[in-house]
Amino acid sequence: MPTLIKTQAAFDEAIKSPELSVIHFQADWADQCAQVNDVLDTLSKQTDYSDVKFFTCPAEELSEISLKYNIEAVPTVLLFRSGKKLDRVDGADAAKITEKVKEFKSNGGKGREDSLEDRLKALINKSKVMLFMKGDRNKPRCGFSRQIIEILQQAGISYETFDILEDEEVRQGLKSYSDWPTYPQLYVNGDLIGGLDIVKELSASGELVSALKG
Repeated sequence: MPTLIKTQAAFDEAIKSPELSVIHFQADWADQCAQVNDVLDTLSKQTDYSDVKFFTCPAEELSEISLKYNIEAVPTVLLFRSGKKLDRVDGADAAKITEKVKEFKSNGGKGREDSLEDRLKALINKSKVMLFMKGDRNKPRCGFSRQIIEILQQAGISYETFDILEDEEVRQGLKSYSDWPTYPQLYVNGDLIGGLDIVKELSASGELVSALKG
């Protein structure tokens, strides 16, 4: 069975291992978490994964850890090696969990990690002004995204958008890549400007257009 993590110190110890560590953020009340535990238990008993460490982490009890790693719902599985988060699987997707464990066990996850970072860099630099949001400019799917679209439209700036709701890998990966946990996110010349609050401040001070023109 996966080892239960009870403290922050135990979590820190688990993720710093040079071996692959698979951590399931769970809650006892969630039926799907039991399914994920069964998957991890099965994998832990297979000789192919004898050097992989499997853990469960109570998401609500260790809420600071959950907040740090953007655990928005349970079950969520994170994969670590040597203190670095490699990937994640949201939901009780047994096939995807197994695939990720196999992938990072076999190649150390280097190819996957590099390919995601390269993809994020390419998306960020797709346009001089790039907005990552929920929905698109014609159909924003949250109030924050709608407000930032209105501000950009009023500024008369040319920009492109990317709908993070259509790509979970980008949605989660960009949070870690830019160390910015929420959306929308606005980039200029590949650099993060910030979210709605910062764009509002720039607009109110009259600095937005010059900031977006780089």
